[in-house]
Amino acid sequence: MRAMTKWVWLASASLALASCGGKEAADQASTTLPAGESLKLAASDIADMKAVGAEITTRDSAEALARIPGTLVSLSVREGDMVEKGQRIGTVVDARLGYETSAYGAQVAAAQAEAARARGDLARIQDLYNNKVYAKARLDQAVAMSRAADAQVAAARAQQGASASVAGQGAILAPASGRVLRADIPAGSVVAPGMSVATITAGPPLLRLELPESLAGQVRNGAQILVAEGDLPDGSRRGQVTQVYPAVTGGRVRVDATVPGLSTQLVGRRVGVSIEVGRRRALVVPRRFVSTRYGIDQVDVVTADRRVSAIPVQVASTADPDRIEILSGVAAGDTLFLASARK
Repeated sequence: MRAMTKWVWLASASLALASCGGKEAADQASTTLPAGESLKLAASDIADMKAVGAEITTRDSAEALARIPGTLVSLSVREGDMVEKGQRIGTVVDARLGYETSAYGAQVAAAQAEAARARGDLARIQDLYNNKVYAKARLDQAVAMSRAADAQVAAARAQQGASASVAGQGAILAPASGRVLRADIPAGSVVAPGMSVATITAGPPLLRLELPESLAGQVRNGAQILVAEGDLPDGSRRGQVTQVYPAVTGGRVRVDATVPGLSTQLVGRRVGVSIEVGRRRALVVPRRFVSTRYGIDQVDVVTADRRVSAIPVQVASTADPDRIEILSGVAAGDTLFLASARK
């Protein structure tokens, strides 16, 4: 009887051990990770981006100026028109110049008549000198008078040409090839010399940034810029700084940057950009590891017991559109997981 009891007890213990081993195996099977990609977080150097505003503009702007005083009788361009360098876009007329040119024309006629009389006198005196009637001094005097009369003709013609040339300067020419930004002086207006009649873009389009002077020493040529999504057409979001102006005006530093595909369709438009102002350490991961569920950014983290847990995180964009920075929620050393079904 005692032997039978011992056998039953041993059998019960064996069954208990067998059931415990099966539970452990089941738990181990349940914690096996599904197929996917793992990434262990580690801090790396990235560009430190500063959000600022920028304006679409051109490298320079040219002014079409009136060169003479008078009345603007015509202006053949409007805002948005394209013009070529040297193209006539307007005309200024000064009625006084017409009278001056006529007066100089009369002076030319008078000088020509005087020159003809002097040449006639010279011919007669030359004949008398040849016949020993006049002395050499009289002949020299007649030659000098004839030359002076010819010089008076040349001077009168030069004055007439100068007056006509000034009248010709009433044509307003485009100083550069580009798009007309401003042409708001109506025909019939009285203009003065040096008055701007139209403003025309000159040079390639670019983004002009106004940065606080505290960032002057942190921005350099070649620094990256990233245009806010939606502010420019696709494919025109990334660019670089081409010039940092060596002057501070009103506490601001002016910076020019180029972006491929930028156009002058909307010169003066404001866009949001981020500019590189240095380097810093950060947690950066491929964007595919972050998912948005119910409006909350989340990542899947592998826990110590080999389970996958969804953790909410705070993220920020980087200069690389394919990578994203994690600001909080996880730390260096954590392992992110991306299931194959989400790729």
